[in-house]
Amino acid sequence: MNSFKKTVIWLTIFSIAMGYLESAVVVYIREIYYPDGFQFPLVLIDNYIAITELFREAATIIMLIGIGVLVGKTKLERFAWFIYCFAVWDIFYYIFLKAILNWPESFLTWDVLFLIPVTWVGPVITPIIVSFTMILLAVLIIYSEQKFSNVKIIKREWLLLILGCLVLIISFTCDYTQFIIQEYSNSETSITSVTTFLFDASMKYIPTVFPWWIFILGEIIVLFGVLSFYRRYPIYST
Repeated sequence: MNSFKKTVIWLTIFSIAMGYLESAVVVYIREIYYPDGFQFPLVLIDNYIAITELFREAATIIMLIGIGVLVGKTKLERFAWFIYCFAVWDIFYYIFLKAILNWPESFLTWDVLFLIPVTWVGPVITPIIVSFTMILLAVLIIYSEQKFSNVKIIKREWLLLILGCLVLIISFTCDYTQFIIQEYSNSETSITSVTTFLFDASMKYIPTVFPWWIFILGEIIVLFGVLSFYRRYPIYST
């Protein structure tokens, strides 16, 4: 087995193991706070648990970045390994949750995806689609680095990738943002603390409609960036 194949195999195993570790934490949290099954609205959790969770998620990202930095030989390759490990981790996180808790019930089950700067929500299928897109880009970069010299993502491609990501973020946050705006306008009491208000409002939030057209638009923009990169570095050409 050559060094490259060994790297791919072990990073994949590492990412799958991280996916299990992440799902195990969620199993414990749901056993404590959602004994009857996870559902919206979110329940109130202890402050120290919330802070611990925040730093745990940050630590997870740092670990994934660290793997990319240690394995990649160039900045672009480090970025590719990071998004590859991130995507594999995220996909297997849901696979293990399904195996352990039989959750989600379907690909359209709502989930909390992120909490900064506001709550991100979406059907489970959406982060999985994004993860496969990340894997596609990562594979193209990694194999291009093996086949070509001076591989880089040009400005036009970065613009497409970043713009697409921003549109995807909007798709995940707009329903919650609209809820907060409505709650704020309907509030009959004076709000002395924005943080307190947002925290209390999140305890009443139930997702309603996911903006599929925004999500699909974001995916298309990202895929145009990926396609542009592939056309310059066709790794499967003869």
